[in-house]
Amino acid sequence: MLDGMIYRFDRFELDIDKAELRADGRPRPVEPQVFALLALLVEHRDRLVSRDEILEKLWDQRVVTDSALGSRIKSARKALGDDGRTQQFIKTIHGRGLRFVADVELERSPPALSASANGSTEPAMSASAESAAQTARPSIAVLPFRVIGKAGACVTIAEGLPHELIAELARLRWLLVIARGSSFRLGGGDMEPGEAGRLLGVRYCLTGAVEVTGRRLVVTTELIDTRDDDVVWAERYSGYVDDVHAVRAEIRARILTSLEIQIPLHEAAAARLRATANLDSWSAYHLGLQYMYRFNRRDNASAAELFSHAIQRDPDFARAHAGLSFVHFQSAFLRQTDDIQGEIAQARSYAQRAIDIDPLDPFANFTMGRSFWLEADLERAATWLERSTSLSPNFAQGIYAHAWTETMSGNSTSAREGVDLAMTLSPLDPLYYAMAGTRGFIHMARNEYHEAALWADRAARSPGAHVLIAMIAAAAQELAGDQVRARKWAANVRARNPSLTRRDFFRSFPLQQEAMHLKISAALEKLGF
Repeated sequence: MLDGMIYRFDRFELDIDKAELRADGRPRPVEPQVFALLALLVEHRDRLVSRDEILEKLWDQRVVTDSALGSRIKSARKALGDDGRTQQFIKTIHGRGLRFVADVELERSPPALSASANGSTEPAMSASAESAAQTARPSIAVLPFRVIGKAGACVTIAEGLPHELIAELARLRWLLVIARGSSFRLGGGDMEPGEAGRLLGVRYCLTGAVEVTGRRLVVTTELIDTRDDDVVWAERYSGYVDDVHAVRAEIRARILTSLEIQIPLHEAAAARLRATANLDSWSAYHLGLQYMYRFNRRDNASAAELFSHAIQRDPDFARAHAGLSFVHFQSAFLRQTDDIQGEIAQARSYAQRAIDIDPLDPFANFTMGRSFWLEADLERAATWLERSTSLSPNFAQGIYAHAWTETMSGNSTSAREGVDLAMTLSPLDPLYYAMAGTRGFIHMARNEYHEAALWADRAARSPGAHVLIAMIAAAAQELAGDQVRARKWAANVRARNPSLTRRDFFRSFPLQQEAMHLKISAALEKLGF
């Protein structure tokens, strides 16, 4: 919600900055939760606000009774002289939620003028916006996209696509997203995106443009760091206007997955310039991600140290706990420790703590699901991974992990669809090697050994690929009949970890289909494992 906003309707004023409701210019006392409910409904007056969203925003998903919610609604109506029968301001849509239906005018206090070094004056950032911009948690505003030329029926994409992005980005949990009602009021005009972002008090601003030439639709996007107006990331997407809805869905998904990679990378780059002792919790977390995705013992330990630092600064930081679950999973999965059971217990414990803090975080659910891989409990793993992707449908890592689980369970058809979607959504993902490796497994299950060898090779040569991926490549090449490449990959495995055995391989990859288990086991045996 944008501080400094005053919403006027009928004879009332809702002053966000002062957290005050006024009637005919005089303050009308209301409880904090009642004010929060009014602010939520007024800001999102262009749509219905569901009961679940109200519970999330007002009670942070804590369990409350229907009577408690009903009491706040009744108090809000009473403060406005409304009631459940008249519903002049707050309308109940039975079984669905609430909507604010009165006409609203918006007023924003003009920004103060500050003198620059050369004597000119320019709008100064409000104190609340400056404070928000300096918070550790990354924040973003998505502005309405510009229309270049005559876009015809595709003009709706300029507002529709950013609106959908706001809704989807809000699911990421680690990213603070400015609501549409605020960001759309500063977009579409002559104001530069960086300036709009600073007034909104956010660290990042996403802007774009829509252009139609003949039957061709082109959408360009830019992610801007409002602290220095640098372009962090930019991309261009194209398709045909005849298939505008499918194109829009694909563009939305690809933008989301790109942002989930690009923002943490940019945050980590900035964090590297500071000493660890001076890192705030979010900076330590993002820097920890970079070490975590290097998939070796030393960097895994560095990631654990940074995640622990983040938790020391903020004990209720769900994602940092999930990060620790990830590194303990990796220690057990890659057999980087003599205490496998201890690492499994740690992976489960930290994932559970993350879930306890934030049950709606997709990454927390992802780490919980993967912890069950370590015990070959694929059914429970699938349940948690399905939950992670239901919370964030474009969460590529969750989609891949569920496809991997399906592959291990012998369901190669559904797994193929999932892993292909994950690779399409996130072609630069740090887990891309694992996605390609899963695709190799799928082809081995179908006796398509040439394709299996191609995908396994691609996986093993991808950045971050760990030693077990090289072992997949060795088995795939052996099954494909290329003994030279098979021995080459086998030698690579032994050079990196001479103690790895077939038993270790199948502990990490608990194949449930006996025929597939037997043929891969035979291939590894021929290679001396």
